Amino acid sequence: MGVINFIIENILTQASVTIALIAMLGLILQKKSAGQVISGSLKTMLGFMVLAAGSSIIVGSLTYFGKIFAEGFQMQGIVPSIEAINGQAMNELGLGRDIALTFLAIFIFNIIIARFTRWKYIFLTGQAILWMATMTTVFGYFAGLRGIALILTGGFIGGVFAVAMPAIAQPFVRKITGSDDIALGHFCTVGYVFEAGVAKVFGEKGEKKKSVEDLKLPAQFEFLQDTYLSVMVVMVPLYIITAAFAGPEFSSALAGGTHYLMFAFLQAIQFVVGVYVLLAGVRLLLGEIVPAFRGIAMRLVPNAKPALDCPVLFPYSPNAVIVGFITTTIGCVLAMFVLPVFGLAMILPGMLTAFFAGGTAGIFGNQVGGRRGAVIGGVAHGFFITLLPALLVTIFNSMGFVNATATDVDTVAAALLYAWLIGPLLKAF
Repeated sequence: MGVINFIIENILTQASVTIALIAMLGLILQKKSAGQVISGSLKTMLGFMVLAAGSSIIVGSLTYFGKIFAEGFQMQGIVPSIEAINGQAMNELGLGRDIALTFLAIFIFNIIIARFTRWKYIFLTGQAILWMATMTTVFGYFAGLRGIALILTGGFIGGVFAVAMPAIAQPFVRKITGSDDIALGHFCTVGYVFEAGVAKVFGEKGEKKKSVEDLKLPAQFEFLQDTYLSVMVVMVPLYIITAAFAGPEFSSALAGGTHYLMFAFLQAIQFVVGVYVLLAGVRLLLGEIVPAFRGIAMRLVPNAKPALDCPVLFPYSPNAVIVGFITTTIGCVLAMFVLPVFGLAMILPGMLTAFFAGGTAGIFGNQVGGRRGAVIGGVAHGFFITLLPALLVTIFNSMGFVNATATDVDTVAAALLYAWLIGPLLKAF
């Protein structure tokens, strides 16, 4: 068990190491020279770590923004956090070993299903698999499963999600990227497809469809065609106005010795820097992982595709990412006030989810329904990804997880599958 824990805690959950090992395996299977194997593996790890560095910068900036946003608009409610659920499940319920083994089982079932079915996707976002393992283990435990049955059931359901979600997203991903080389490995896919559906109904169609990437601007504003400058023009006023609403007393405490409005300005610029670094990392990563993965595709799982984290799509439609972030945030805020009217919990908007999941959903909405699809679909997406966690709150309360809920909608869907179907069936027999 100690070896398994070491592998999971130090290798499989370290996404950069996992990705580099996958690239190494692919290059070895292609019988590349030792130099090519070392170079390709290290460049793959470098690309992923540059991507992760960009994500860290964005997370830091958005964490600050989330605080002034909650203070500025006087928001109180439940903050979705699957990390807190994972910690409570391990420490108070003693499910750490089961979660670790379920994590491994999901990997194994993923490869088996990909090998013997038409769903040829290898899910490579390790952290997302850990959250899926947490949810399937916790809900399986409360459904009455124990031991090997708990692990195998959670592993199978997680493995099905690991191949089914990329398969569902792939028709959209092909149109977004213009190729079939990569897939989307992110457990927010139900939300992406939901936004695409809304964009299909309410968005632009046929010749009327205009992408947010093709905005025509007057000559004096042509500088906004630059992705990073356009992001800056949106984010700087957003941060400064929100900091002003939060007030000098609260905002100054976060700003240290810097004037609170100047600090908000600098944090907005930090956000843009994070986007710049992240996109550079994505380009470096894709340049290495796709050719390396051909070895695995040819030998272990023929025609397999690597399912990668959502930022891999950002370079293909950067304006839609920002539209998706803003509209998803608006939808989350609307849902925050509307859902309590119907007796559901008040869920606070999570800025990280709004950016990464909202941005990706924006790409889907723009691809299907153009500008109008991205805007209307984004607001609907924000409402949707707030509704699902709100449905979980009562169930979590009954389990002893007081005022807790999760974020990623696919893991929430897996939890509801246990709560509404598997649990009642097991108790009936």
